[in-house]
Amino acid sequence: VQLQASGGGLVQAGGSLRLSCAASGRTFSSYSMGWFRQAPGKEREFVSGISWSGSSTYYADSVKGRFTISRDNAKNVVYLQMNSLKPEDSAVYYCAANLYGSAHSFEYEYEHWGQGTQVTVSS
Repeated sequence: VQLQASGGGLVQAGGSLRLSCAASGRTFSSYSMGWFRQAPGKEREFVSGISWSGSSTYYADSVKGRFTISRDNAKNVVYLQMNSLKPEDSAVYYCAANLYGSAHSFEYEYEHWGQGTQVTVSS
């Protein structure tokens, strides 16, 4: 599966953005999906994950209550709705796919990665 992330941009603190990750292929519903981010000088970190059906989701503590992950298997797309954005949310955001995985998949379990989309939150 090939992944294409989009939707990043520049937003003021307190604002919102919705990231999208479009997947190619006919087996999208076999993959759990995740969002990760990497800020300059920092390691890539997990943000959120969603099961193949969308029935299970998981969030990093730093984004819980502010971000919402969802997916549309008919359109082969996974979303990350980001509200109440903070400057510390600024990073390149990556989507990833894990075949037969779960919302709690570890980073090393994700086999496919998108190219990343930049999110910048100004104070």
